[in-house]
Amino acid sequence: MKEKLNLIEEWDKTFPQSHKVNHRKITFHNRYGITLAADLYEPKNTEGKLPAIAVSGPFGAVKEQSSGLYAQTLAERGFLTIAFDPSFTGESGGHPRYVASPDINTEDFQAAVDFLSVQDNVDPEKIGIVGICGWGGMALNAASIDTRIKATVAATMYDMTRVNGKGYFDSEDSENDRYEKRKALNTQRITDYKNGEYARAGGVIDPLPADAPVFVKDYYDYYKTDRGYHKRSLNSNDGWNVTSSLSFLNMPILQYSSEIRSAVLLVHGEKAHSCYFSRDAFEKLTGDNKELMIIPNAVHTDLYDQTDVIPFDKLESFFTENLK
Repeated sequence: MKEKLNLIEEWDKTFPQSHKVNHRKITFHNRYGITLAADLYEPKNTEGKLPAIAVSGPFGAVKEQSSGLYAQTLAERGFLTIAFDPSFTGESGGHPRYVASPDINTEDFQAAVDFLSVQDNVDPEKIGIVGICGWGGMALNAASIDTRIKATVAATMYDMTRVNGKGYFDSEDSENDRYEKRKALNTQRITDYKNGEYARAGGVIDPLPADAPVFVKDYYDYYKTDRGYHKRSLNSNDGWNVTSSLSFLNMPILQYSSEIRSAVLLVHGEKAHSCYFSRDAFEKLTGDNKELMIIPNAVHTDLYDQTDVIPFDKLESFFTENLK
């Protein structure tokens, strides 16, 4: 039985609505039986079958934020797009709420491709995906398993499996560090079981400590201010807590990324704290059609919503060329 979702119909995005595209809410389901909610953006006054793009991310965010901005802007440029909430997040189904799984969230992208492939106005041979921040890694993981995905963009990619296993900037990359982390995670499981609720994944620390790292300040400035705040985003409404990410410690999601045969574009800010993720992923890719684009002077969150920084012209040409 499909889960019934409570979809909000009024426009409640963090970005203004475009009058160049048609917009509507849709739902689709993944193979775990979870019903996902999405916004569909369709360019006006078009005929025939269109190339299509599915967008999701960042981790802990909702489709009313960055992914929706990407989807709407790409629809203005001629693509049929959807921005979806991952399982357990936002308006999508799944319980408990606000957990993350490398397997299930990769499946979410594949389920989006399932949905797009059967739409009357979509060419199933011309489907691409965009993953933002933590979902950039999920997008590459999906591209490495799903041959229907012809072009992939990972914007300001963040490898959550690597951070869980090795720490920030690989600062906890030892057997003992991982053992201590496993002990802490399993201690938290007991606490969660007693409380009857899982500790939530994601979130941005609030109040912001004076000595917080620069990238934490960047996240705070985005999620905790009018710039990117949304009532359904965990990052806007909860404290910093990542204890309920499922299985990330043992699962390098980019293990087979070297075998991706379709086109890949990695976009990253020069001053983004996780820039090395994109560089390392680029080095691992072996296909002829790969590109790494570093945006000068940009920090991580600039590529969430700063339309003068996000290289939409490049994204348009990349998808136009590879979804032809």
